[in-house]
Amino acid sequence: MAESDRMLLRVFIATDIAHKMVLATRPTSVEELITITREKFKPHLDFDFTLQYEDPDFGGELCVLSDITELPQKAVLKILRSESDASSTGTSDTELLPHALARMQAWPDVFPVPLFSYDVEYCLEAGNAQYQNDRKMLKLTRAQKHDILENMAKTMHSFKAYPSDKEIARAAEALVTKHPCLTEPGSHCGWYGWKISLKFKMGNYRTKLSRSGCDEVAVNSGKRSRNNPESESPHCNIKRPRRAEVNYLPNFPRGEDASSLERLRVQVVEEVSKMDKNLQMIERLMQTTYALRRKQIIADNPSQSVKDLLENWPALRIESQVCAEFHRITNINLRSKFYAELDKHTPRLLAVYRQKAARTGKTAEALRSIFSAYDLLTEKESEPDIADLAVGLLTMVNEDPSSPVQFSPARIAIVLEGDIVLNDLSYLADAFLMLLGLMYALNICYPKKLIHTFHFIQKVIMGLDDFKPLTPRLLNLKNDLLGRV
Repeated sequence: MAESDRMLLRVFIATDIAHKMVLATRPTSVEELITITREKFKPHLDFDFTLQYEDPDFGGELCVLSDITELPQKAVLKILRSESDASSTGTSDTELLPHALARMQAWPDVFPVPLFSYDVEYCLEAGNAQYQNDRKMLKLTRAQKHDILENMAKTMHSFKAYPSDKEIARAAEALVTKHPCLTEPGSHCGWYGWKISLKFKMGNYRTKLSRSGCDEVAVNSGKRSRNNPESESPHCNIKRPRRAEVNYLPNFPRGEDASSLERLRVQVVEEVSKMDKNLQMIERLMQTTYALRRKQIIADNPSQSVKDLLENWPALRIESQVCAEFHRITNINLRSKFYAELDKHTPRLLAVYRQKAARTGKTAEALRSIFSAYDLLTEKESEPDIADLAVGLLTMVNEDPSSPVQFSPARIAIVLEGDIVLNDLSYLADAFLMLLGLMYALNICYPKKLIHTFHFIQKVIMGLDDFKPLTPRLLNLKNDLLGRV
């Protein structure tokens, strides 16, 4: 392999987040480089984008990369979100995530064990070699174990502040798998003691972060203690991610405080009220004020009504901002992910359903039941009573309203707490994914009667696994869906 073919790239995937990327050979086209970059930094670049590079002919000024031969072997690239991307209207000033958002990805399938201090790494390397020879375990000093637990806690917190018992177990298993000399001979799995140590270490680490002012954990401080005996129980009403949210309650952006962000919020309200809205300005302001919005929704006034909340943040009545907010919370492109998985699973889902319906001999009745998705059907001029409707999809139809299935609705509206939040949606699938996005954006609990439906969409379709077990009926459906025909 010729050394001249090797490329060394510094890729800015966000305003102040850069990664190193080394390519063994030069890509044959810009499109191939975009594909390589998207795969390298998956799922952070789950949207359409172009590339800019610092052109040495113009003193390092940014230029759009249109010809792969123009790119130097050692270059700086910048991700530029395409204006045609359906999930957002942002420009290069608002790529992916602003600096206010601390996390870039959810809990990984395989936990990445971090590097420890030099002396600890040296001891572990020697211990692993000895373990391979005579199965002798490494005995750590107190300082060495503290270094391992501290670095593991930092890495775990980079994915989630409140990892579940199962996630902590995965981290402990990964630690022992990478460093088998740390295996515990008295444990049935070899890492149970490490799991307990990591669990307590995460609690201590959260206490340190809370005292330093980290909002994500400080919101749960001040509960019952020796100094506050009358406060609520420390295990009661814990505010933490429960639906695989990645950026649940971030701190304010650097250089911003509540008053400065409030002024930006007022600008959002003013811009949304205009007939000719500047969507790019709204996007930038909504990105910057994300931390303030989450603080108001989760910490300051969690019981605030949807109507009052949307009066303060009217941009969440815009479809593109619902998608953008969902992306800020989960780092997943709502529209593309939903439709990609829907296209993937629909044939098998229909096949499974027809098989089950055929067993009862009531295929027609079963199909009528599953497709009867509208609780409120109304003619053009009628006004339904939605005052007491907590969550619903309101459909205006052109066909006979007595028909159980409406294939061509005139429009669909989303109703939350008796208020029409979004209107003029053309398709049921669009309405449902917007409803899911709003539930994340406004931190709304799933309705009890539809909780299995939403859990299936969240965990199986969207891949937002909260590491809580599926109910037996959903597990059976998932097994049937992923099985062979």
